[in-house]
Amino acid sequence: MVLVSYLLVGAIAGLTAGLFGVGGGLIIVPALVFSFTLLEFPAAILMQLAIGTSLATIVFTSISSVRAHHLYGNVDWPLFWKLAPAIALGVILGVHTAAGMAGALLQLLFGAFALLVALQMGLNFKPKPGRVVPGRLGSSLAGTVIGYVSALFGIGGGSLTVPYLSWSNVRMQQAVGVSAACGLPIALVGFATNIWAGWGREGLPTYSTGFVYWPAFLGIVSTSTLFARAGARLAQRLPERHLKRVFALFLGIIGLQFILRNL
Repeated sequence: MVLVSYLLVGAIAGLTAGLFGVGGGLIIVPALVFSFTLLEFPAAILMQLAIGTSLATIVFTSISSVRAHHLYGNVDWPLFWKLAPAIALGVILGVHTAAGMAGALLQLLFGAFALLVALQMGLNFKPKPGRVVPGRLGSSLAGTVIGYVSALFGIGGGSLTVPYLSWSNVRMQQAVGVSAACGLPIALVGFATNIWAGWGREGLPTYSTGFVYWPAFLGIVSTSTLFARAGARLAQRLPERHLKRVFALFLGIIGLQFILRNL
């Protein structure tokens, strides 16, 4: 029954990622928190385990997404390489911050972040292009922040990278393509660092390595990539604006629940 629930989580996460371009981590993390609570995993590591497992699953969806965007010529690789090293550094810092943080505080912060993303989607707020892509120092600072926040909340970074690149006058198709490419180092480095940071941690459940719980990982990756493709096809046919508002409402409810239960 638990494995079926992970398959379902993967399907929903993949579908929403394909429909809205928002990384599945915003669905996977709260679903895993709920699942791990039912399984009575220790509260001290429950959120870290959800975040680490989420980042591990994003590796596979990122590979598929990067390949598709590359074939369409939407990945500006020089721009990617300006951001990638700093993103990797930010991810390492973010994972270690999350590993040392109280679970309740981490859930509270995740709830606040989910609310902000919900507001952005619901109001369809997009920053107006106001500058060019900054030089090496500015890109390094932006990449570090993107990597840090993504690792802290177990997400692929699209909700941060796309607005940043759009603000920097990058064409939307390329912003999405570069964001997809940036999701791969976020996921890979986050995956490896969560194993390292959680290694030997007291209370880890059976079938986990560090902060990655393998039964959930296998169930989610089995369906997420397949349903991401289906979501991308549906996005061409369904009214995107109304769908985004519904998803924003759903995400807002999740965010409020995380906040209220941890105040």
